[in-house]
Amino acid sequence: MTQQRIAFDIGATNSRIALFEGETITWRTEAPTPSQDGPDAVAAGMAELHRPLAGLAVPIGVAITGQIADGCVTAHNHAMLPGWQRYPLQQVLSAKLQRPVCVVNDARAAAWGEYVYGNGRGCDEFLFMTVSSGVGAGLVLNRRLHLAKNGFDAELGEMPAGDGNTLEYHASGTALGRLAGEHGYPSGKALCDAADAGEVHASELYQHGIRAIAAKLADLTVMLGIERVAVGGSVGLRPGYLERLRHEMAQYPAIYHYELLPAALGHDAGLIGAAVLALGE
Repeated sequence: MTQQRIAFDIGATNSRIALFEGETITWRTEAPTPSQDGPDAVAAGMAELHRPLAGLAVPIGVAITGQIADGCVTAHNHAMLPGWQRYPLQQVLSAKLQRPVCVVNDARAAAWGEYVYGNGRGCDEFLFMTVSSGVGAGLVLNRRLHLAKNGFDAELGEMPAGDGNTLEYHASGTALGRLAGEHGYPSGKALCDAADAGEVHASELYQHGIRAIAAKLADLTVMLGIERVAVGGSVGLRPGYLERLRHEMAQYPAIYHYELLPAALGHDAGLIGAAVLALGE
């Protein structure tokens, strides 16, 4: 990045905004997202966050969850973001802020951030995966961020798991919470802690989702030539998670293997990627 840009990262719980000077965040703030009040309220909240920067005529990038097509956002998790059905966020926000706005899915933005400034650097075919309350991903193919016209691309968590459910149903933090309740653990974290402490039953429950992820990554590796996978998210960055995933990868022949690294940019990956994409870079 060679100039000032503004980036938003809009989550169901919190909305963040940052001002970039080159590669450096020089100012930032955040506020709760009024997600349950609908998309107009979220857009108004974004405009309020932007108010201290209103005098800056700089490009604006927005990372937000959901299916993004032609600047419109559709949220398929209606509990998290009710009312988002092809909501024209790019158009609405451009009018409110009087600036050009680029809107991209948050996982895709994070993938591009990791590719440009994190652990995707120097890799032609790269996949970023986040495992937290859900499972998200972004793909860089032939050094370009893959963005499908219909907004469905790299939807790793939505891939069928073969039992009528999705990968996210089996492998997310939400899935771990559900398994914890079904098997007598107070929380998903408690289940993972028990697994890390050597409890066999907890370890098998924890490994179940990781095994499912490894199977899908093996498919993508031979289909797309993935060289490297960077893993982020509150679950994906837990100590020991990558070792468990490497163990599952090792069960496959060498043609299914890839370099596996932790994501380097942490919670700022989406902000950084949105800032880079604000000028179409």
